[in-house]
Amino acid sequence: MIHLKRVLAAGLVFTALSACSPKEVGDVSLGLFTTKDIKIQTFNDPAIPGVTCHISHVEADLSLADPSDMSIACRQTGEITAAMLSKIDKSKSGEVIFTASKSILFKHLKIRRIFDADNRTLVYLSYSTKESAGSDKHSLTTVPLWGSQAWQELEAQQQAAKAGK
Repeated sequence: MIHLKRVLAAGLVFTALSACSPKEVGDVSLGLFTTKDIKIQTFNDPAIPGVTCHISHVEADLSLADPSDMSIACRQTGEITAAMLSKIDKSKSGEVIFTASKSILFKHLKIRRIFDADNRTLVYLSYSTKESAGSDKHSLTTVPLWGSQAWQELEAQQQAAKAGK
């Protein structure tokens, strides 16, 4: 029994610490007779600070596991340069840029950044690492680089490559 209490306490501390990284900008109650709230948090892409993301997810107080539903929206809120893009993972699976624990049983909300080079667009995918009610919950948003310094630099590189052929 004491071991179980320690595991639960460690899980709650881990959940609290992992939820601290983004800033909470909204908290909406789902009703008078429920302990569930929709939390809205914001954070900047760590490698591309010119991108701000907002995520919403349900937090269920008094529960060992939060629901898997979530939503994400990311927008360009500052400069994006080719130098920033040169430092990101450009593989098809991209890279995880955010993780938050959603239960003590290894369920996490993750956000992954993928670069769509053909369309010069950053793709942000939020997803749950555990299937819920037969469904893998996920949400997608994109940040086109159109009009950014990165777009102009990539365009110049492409034109130089064409001229060199």
